[in-house]
Amino acid sequence: MEGLFFNVNNGFLEGIVRGYKSGILTQSHYASLTQCETLEDFKTQLSATDYGNFLANEPSPLSTSTIADKATQTLVDHFNFLRSNSVEPLSKFLDYITYGYMIDNVVLLITGTLHERDTHELLERCHPLGIFDTMPALCVATNVEELYQSVLVETPLAPYFRDCLSAADLDDMNIEIIRNTVYKAYLEDFYNYVSTIGSTTVDVMHNILAFEADRRTINITINSFDTELTKEQRAKLFPAIGRLFPAGNNALAKADDIDQVRQVCDNVGEYRSFFDNSASGQSNGDLGDFGVAAQLEDRFFRMEVHLNKLAFLQQFQYGVFYSYVKLKEQEIRNITWIAECIAQDARDRMHDFIPIF
Repeated sequence: MEGLFFNVNNGFLEGIVRGYKSGILTQSHYASLTQCETLEDFKTQLSATDYGNFLANEPSPLSTSTIADKATQTLVDHFNFLRSNSVEPLSKFLDYITYGYMIDNVVLLITGTLHERDTHELLERCHPLGIFDTMPALCVATNVEELYQSVLVETPLAPYFRDCLSAADLDDMNIEIIRNTVYKAYLEDFYNYVSTIGSTTVDVMHNILAFEADRRTINITINSFDTELTKEQRAKLFPAIGRLFPAGNNALAKADDIDQVRQVCDNVGEYRSFFDNSASGQSNGDLGDFGVAAQLEDRFFRMEVHLNKLAFLQQFQYGVFYSYVKLKEQEIRNITWIAECIAQDARDRMHDFIPIF
């Protein structure tokens, strides 16, 4: 039934976002980009794609940070167009997408305030998708107490901070614990909000958000080994959603090493390959914990790309908007990686990116 009425308010924007998706770089584009000898050649090759002349006004010599910033701005422009033409409930859904970036930005400002940095300088480092109208008001705060009160009043993140943290926590807790505590509340809230939209959106987004929750749970577990974080504190950071929840989360809360994490992930078919080193012929003992964690992150990105590509196989649902943003972000990481390899003349590592289509 929802398919009958979806196009009334959202058909135009779904068509637009599918058009944006068709402009995502393919294997043939990457083959051309990896043949470039200089960043000027790289710029010329990119101009033949949907990016067009987005670097036309940039002076030489080009830097990789400039390429990344301009590519990100292209994504932001696309997103803002979709957002400005949307109506409820799609507009609220798009707001939720920005909350993750807002959390990173607010945590960055909290870190700057704690270390008495100039918060106006930090504004320039904030992700543009997470910037909101009242953000400059946060820069007026001179201490953590003022910043906490400003966050509660001035930002859409107020419920997450109010329910999870106090002003004293911002002073005492490690900044990554603050980030993960707030992000846990955000993911659970987003998951619950998606449940109120159409069934097709629920099917697509619950799979994606469940994986995102499991990824954070696994990362928190591995990163907490050999730290002062207790197992009880670790368990409180795990999102109460995902395919590992609740039994897997309980087991990970008690895990002491990578092997125990692998045993938990073996219980979910799609996650078994995360710790499979047969392809590289290496054992975890050869790689060490740091090597396993680095390899794991790469496989997480591949799984994320796979799930977001699947979202485009279904129509009349909002998941395509979320998936487009995530796929475009991966494309920007790929472009930046290739550009950095060209700049550093590290051609042997140039193909260590994750192709999308």
